[in-house]
Amino acid sequence: MRYALMTEPQQGLTYDEILAAARTAESSGIEAFFRSDHYASFPGGEGLPTTDAWTTLAGLARETTTIRLGVLVSPVTFRLPGNLAKVIQTVDEMSDGRIEAGFGAGWNQAEHDQLGLPFPPIAERYDMLAEQMAIIHGLWTEGDGWTFDGRHWQVRGSKRHGLVARGGRRHPHILFGGKGGPRLAALVARYGDEFNLNSASPDAAPAAYANVRRACQDIGRDPDELVYSAMTGVLVSETQSDLEARVADLLAALGGGVDDPDAWLADRRRRWVMGTPDEVHERIRALEASGIGRVMLQDFLPRDLDHIRLMGTIFTT
Repeated sequence: MRYALMTEPQQGLTYDEILAAARTAESSGIEAFFRSDHYASFPGGEGLPTTDAWTTLAGLARETTTIRLGVLVSPVTFRLPGNLAKVIQTVDEMSDGRIEAGFGAGWNQAEHDQLGLPFPPIAERYDMLAEQMAIIHGLWTEGDGWTFDGRHWQVRGSKRHGLVARGGRRHPHILFGGKGGPRLAALVARYGDEFNLNSASPDAAPAAYANVRRACQDIGRDPDELVYSAMTGVLVSETQSDLEARVADLLAALGGGVDDPDAWLADRRRRWVMGTPDEVHERIRALEASGIGRVMLQDFLPRDLDHIRLMGTIFTT
């Protein structure tokens, strides 16, 4: 099993706090650091400071050395395809080839409304996502002069301008995050290097992964070329009393938005990687048995650097 730390900096984290989390993950032996791409603050208090995902990743690219860095995922509504292709290529160069780029259709209307960003219906967002990926992939892999005619965007006389992926790859690592429905599965099969099942449970993974595998077979691609990963909440401690303290910290971070803490905790225990080391390893075995090859450990206490260090101890030794 492979492990990545997944953070939600829209909880009000400054760049320095994001950097501290990434450096702690790096020194703890965790292979990758991911952050979300959101502009509205949640979960917890509304109106907290938020940062731009790709801008902060550019900083991390220069202030870390070995850990892989990714965004999971960038909504199609936030940036124009050609611009995003250049941004990702630039950050990949700055990191010497350590970037993993996640793409999705977006879901949070509030953050679009707050910044004046259009938020069309989901069917149209998937149409846009299909065009976005055709453009980004084409700009990364086709020669100069490549063209594209879409309903939303058109490309004429493209130039690669000498920017290429590092590490002998054709392009930065491409992820798609979601539930694995037909439209997303088709995009994963055509353009992806990895499919990430969000809010994952062992029960949901086999069907979602089967959808992606069928989509690969439909276009003649080997399904085993892909990485099959999952994102799940994480809350770990060495002892039960320490775990209870971290639960209290998490409930405080959520800003009192939990009406029934006992029910909330029971639900998370069913779905999250949660508990003492023995409990956590049992959970990981269940995830692995369902076909999951990498886990994005979604940490809602990213300022708790001891929590990140303990993850490194549990998951990398």
